[in-house]
Amino acid sequence: MKIATKYFGETEINDNEIIHFPNGLPGFVDEKEFVLLSFEENGLFQVLQSSKGENPAFVVVNPFLFIKDYEFKLDDTVLEQLEIKDQNDVFVITIVTVKDSLSSSTANLHAPVVINQREKLGKQYITKQSKYSTREQIFLSSKVEEE
Repeated sequence: MKIATKYFGETEINDNEIIHFPNGLPGFVDEKEFVLLSFEENGLFQVLQSSKGENPAFVVVNPFLFIKDYEFKLDDTVLEQLEIKDQNDVFVITIVTVKDSLSSSTANLHAPVVINQREKLGKQYITKQSKYSTREQIFLSSKVEEE
């Protein structure tokens, strides 16, 4: 199926790529279907794009690429909602606030987006950890080391 996207124009996606957010996202409760699109192959950033139209579209990143010891615990309710039975099915991304200077961009580590890759179910989860904020610096220096 073809969808209109914010960053890529009209794009072809497969139905099996759609991630269902039963409760939508905070501030976008009516948006229940998204797809992850990459800016470039093996790139750091992706877009969590609504399948209904150009907006909303969120720039996202895998937080573990920047914060090696990032961790939080999912409560039983979320595990049940997302039908998570194996931790290997879990994929975590965080929404990025992109600044003019990419090096000053921030990520919302307090409310990561948790996706069950197998079941294609997602939820933005507000952690109970106060050590993470909604605007964590992701680039501690001007460039990210490649692995």
